[in-house]
Order: sequence, then structure tokens, then C-alpha cells
Amino acid sequence: MRRLNFVVFEEFFTNVNGRVSGICQWPNDCRFFMKRDDEGVPCGVVMEISGASYLVISDDGREYRCRTFPGTKTENGDSTLVAVGDRVELKMIETGTALYEAAITLVQPRHSALTRKRDVRRNRSKEKVQVIAANIDQLVVVVSAFDPPLSTRLIDRYLVFAESEEMEIVIVVNKMDLEDSRETRQLMKPYKALGYRVVYTSAEEKRGMGPLRKTLAGKLSAFSGHSGVGKSTLINQLSGQEDRLRTGETNMKTGKGLHTTTNSVMLALPKGGYIIDTPGIREFNLSGITRDNLRFYFREFLSAMQECSYSSCSHTVEPGCGIMKAVESGHIDPDRFESYLAIYESID
Repeated sequence: MRRLNFVVFEEFFTNVNGRVSGICQWPNDCRFFMKRDDEGVPCGVVMEISGASYLVISDDGREYRCRTFPGTKTENGDSTLVAVGDRVELKMIETGTALYEAAITLVQPRHSALTRKRDVRRNRSKEKVQVIAANIDQLVVVVSAFDPPLSTRLIDRYLVFAESEEMEIVIVVNKMDLEDSRETRQLMKPYKALGYRVVYTSAEEKRGMGPLRKTLAGKLSAFSGHSGVGKSTLINQLSGQEDRLRTGETNMKTGKGLHTTTNSVMLALPKGGYIIDTPGIREFNLSGITRDNLRFYFREFLSAMQECSYSSCSHTVEPGCGIMKAVESGHIDPDRFESYLAIYESID
């Protein structure tokens, strides 16, 4: 299972109002609304979580308020029992009202997940891994052209993890109405040259939304990035529910964004596909990346590594390093190499 790791986000939100609507209008747009081989077992996808209550949309388009129970089983080891994006099996509960309720009996295997490590001594669930979003097809990294300032270092950390997990990634540069400069696009040139998808948007002026919608069509995409980059505003516009998610401003004293999303939530896109909005993060943890394997996740290094004098070259101080020669000759972007060195030093 592919995993991406988060650290540092605020407490879960507790409001499951403002329901997911229109889900029945697009029954064929996503492959994860499919039935299991076990005939007669109702299945669905977890769209939102509030405390111990789960909002699940079943395969036939019905909305259920669900709970787990001591007999709930999972096929995902010692991680979070249920997360947004999970495929689950249900047992219906008769309520005598118009409301649909069910118990979650089984959580099916995840093919990917956004996660963070947990200290089992400090959480009541005793889970080793906390899953924030499950079964995503691509990761959408949202950065801001201005306010907060664009951080290529954060982009590079996301790219390293995406490369290590063989996960598709899209870079969205938002707030282009504040800083639509040649410098901003120049900063993105190395990423486009390496084949990464870069989309420029202005949520405020609704610019760039067409290309972004095409990139998201038919996929389950998880949006992530620093707080204050306009992530929730973008998602509100993309989903056609412009007041669905709370939005916030940047802290004027610190220059950092203010948290507005405090728990993951999945929303349907009008023309197919789904978005999971994840909590704003202040740090991205590269769990599983070592100093020995880091070099393989900078895709521009792969051919130049063949020119190194030593097979175990760390590309930091060794004589005859093919990577450093490529930087000097202009074949590898110097800022990307500086990012490599910074990440290398940050790894224990």
C-alpha cells in the first residue's frame, strides 16, 4: 500500500452538516463505487467523519450515517480503523424513520493512503499509523504565488515522497492574481522540464479552473499544502459548493496560513471525480526515506549518477561526482540540488 505522511495538524472538526449532495447524479464516474465479489453485501465509500459517526455513500447512492462496533474488522493492519476514502461493507440498522443507518462490518484493503505515524503510548486507539485519506489516485500540492510565499523546498519534499510511492502528483500555484510575475513561472520551469504537471490558478478571480478540472476529472485527488494557500477556496469552486468548506487568511504576524480544514472530507465534482480536502500542514514528514535512497527520487539524477566515480556516492562531497558535474554544466537545476542537500541533511 502506498502511503504519504503528514505531521502537525489541528483537532478534528465536529460538524457533519452541509451534506454531500448530488452523489447519485454521477454513478459511473469513479471506479471506487464498485461492488465487491460477495453478492448481497452492501458496500460504500466513507465521505466524511465526525467524532464516532461516519457519513457513507452506498453503491446505490444512498447516504448512511454509520458507526463501528467491537466486531468491525479491517484488512489494513494497525492503522486507523476507518478513514475518508475507505471502501467499507455495511450491515443495515432498522431505525423506523426515514434516516438510513448502518454498522460498518469490514474496511476493505487500501491501495494508497495519506498517513502520519502515531505514538501508541499517546493515543487511546493504540494505532501505529493514522490515515488521513485513503485510496487516492493522485496528490495535488497547492502552493501560493504570494501570501504565504511560494516554497519550492516544500514542493521538493512532496515530489520526493510521490516518486518513492510511484504516485501521480500535480503542482497547483494559486493566488496568481497577487503575483502573476515572470519570476513565479521561472521558479516552476525546472518542474515542467522534468515532466511534472503545473497548473496556475487564481481562486479569487476563478482563473485556471478549466485546466485544473481536466486534471482532476475521473480521479480521486487529495489536496494538500501549507495553510493559507487557498486550498479550501479552490475546492469550494471546483465542487460547485462555494460555502461548503471554511476559508481563512494568512497570519499577518507570522506570514503562515491559518488552519481552516481540521479533518479530511470528500466532495464530488460536478463533471466526474472526487476531491479530498486534507488539513493544512506546517511540516511534511518523509518517513521511509533514507540518505541512501534519497538520490533515486530526484528523477533528473538518474542518468547523471552513472557518471559518479563511486557507486555509493552521496552526491555531497565525493570527488568525481556526476551529479555535481551536471549542476556545474547546467544540466541539473542548482536550486533542486540545494533542495537535495537540505533534505539529505534533515534525514537522521
